[in-house]
Amino acid sequence: MLVVLGALALVFSYPPFPLPILSFFAITPAVLLIRRSVTDADPRGAFRWGWWYGLITNALVLYWMVVALWHFTPFSALGYLATIAIIGLFTGVMFWFVVKIRLAAPAVPLWVVLPVAWTTLEWWIGHLGDVRFPWLGLGTSLADAPVIVQWADIAGARGVTLWLAWCNVAIVEAAVDMRRASYVVRRLAPVVVTVLLALVYGVWRMKTLPIREVGVVGMVQPNEGFKEKFDPNHADSVMSTLFSLSRELMARSQRPRLLIWPEAAIPGYFVDHPQWDVAISTFVRETRVPLLTGGLNAELAGTRTYDIFNAAFFYDSTGDRRAHPIYAKHYLVPVTERVPFVPVRWFRAIPGLANWSGGFRPGRDSPVYVSPIGKFGVVICYESAFEEATRLYRSLGADFFINVTNDAWFGNTTAPAQHASHLVLRAIETRMGVARAANSGISEFVDPLGRAYAATKLNEAAVVLNVLRTSDLVPVYVRLGDWVGKLVVLLTLAGAGFLIKRRFRP
Repeated sequence: MLVVLGALALVFSYPPFPLPILSFFAITPAVLLIRRSVTDADPRGAFRWGWWYGLITNALVLYWMVVALWHFTPFSALGYLATIAIIGLFTGVMFWFVVKIRLAAPAVPLWVVLPVAWTTLEWWIGHLGDVRFPWLGLGTSLADAPVIVQWADIAGARGVTLWLAWCNVAIVEAAVDMRRASYVVRRLAPVVVTVLLALVYGVWRMKTLPIREVGVVGMVQPNEGFKEKFDPNHADSVMSTLFSLSRELMARSQRPRLLIWPEAAIPGYFVDHPQWDVAISTFVRETRVPLLTGGLNAELAGTRTYDIFNAAFFYDSTGDRRAHPIYAKHYLVPVTERVPFVPVRWFRAIPGLANWSGGFRPGRDSPVYVSPIGKFGVVICYESAFEEATRLYRSLGADFFINVTNDAWFGNTTAPAQHASHLVLRAIETRMGVARAANSGISEFVDPLGRAYAATKLNEAAVVLNVLRTSDLVPVYVRLGDWVGKLVVLLTLAGAGFLIKRRFRP
């Protein structure tokens, strides 16, 4: 029952469900499971409960993976099961570690070791090389309450995770002995105080942060279907839709100073369709409005081979894109964009998997583009979940950043809302404004206080025209980096070293 309750609590703490209060209770079932294992002196039992907790929780949170990957192959269920099983394994290890530390060093309280271990687990999942998948950390569950996470400009989303985990432990420890009023007060008072401090800081930041308007930005949401997107017979129609919606924007009384098309808006490679490159360049030159568009890039790697990239191209106001570097996506979706560990041809040799395996190469550079409204960086698709990507752009002098994405493969699931929620924390962490252009929605703007506006609906063709807002503040989090992540990893390694030493020198 605790495992199921824990899974449901985490599901409903994330968008699209507007229940920020639930974040302070979302992992209390996990706390209770760990407490019972400590009482029973049963680390192995803790591992089993952690496995089931991680498995079922992520099965519910990430259910949309089956819907999304079904576009490629019915084998999608295997990828989904592998993902939740691996995360379940890591969660089991985390439960085991917490119980072992509590049994070996009772002086170290649960409200220290569990938040540190939980936050370390989040860090680990986001640093697993080609299979990293930092989707929805606990801190992101407060994306629908930006006022209370304004202090992420100091500690980042990982700091919010550490705090929420600590609050959950403190609330459980207060609730297990309600008969002693003084004990309950001592446990709950620090939680109340920290919540009030977070609110006070948030209100102060929202009133005092200098926000400026950088200019009017237009975004195109073509809403191309997943299967039709790269149908060769439909390609010219895709381009026609992009131009038609863009001309609609240009015809308005308030013209944009920057135009954005979504991820992979160009339905093919320029090496195969040079006429599209010419058409885009001509359009930009005529309108004098710079354009950033997602597309696929192919670079000659040998006499007859190409390296391919999920990319973004920038056309300046003269229609020239060759004077500017091409951004190539750094963090590729495992398997669908980049097959990990083995050559992609091995994966494609398996019947039924040929269309489910990507051979993209990761990008290496993070160019900052100069536009009439300021400098900006680009993140593609779920790169919005990686805090280091946007933090780097701010440190390189970017005024704002752009997220281009194609969420059509998510269908009518909770995933589009979950995906967009990451940008709330990225905006607060860097104090940069964000423009998000999505093929099928949600396209929107997010200001440096994490407030979204001008959002489109899902699954409809649309254009967005609004003023992008940003700030010039370079926050502590950008200057220091992910200091909370480094701290919890060091503390966890110290705990692991203690257990190893105790094992061989009891």
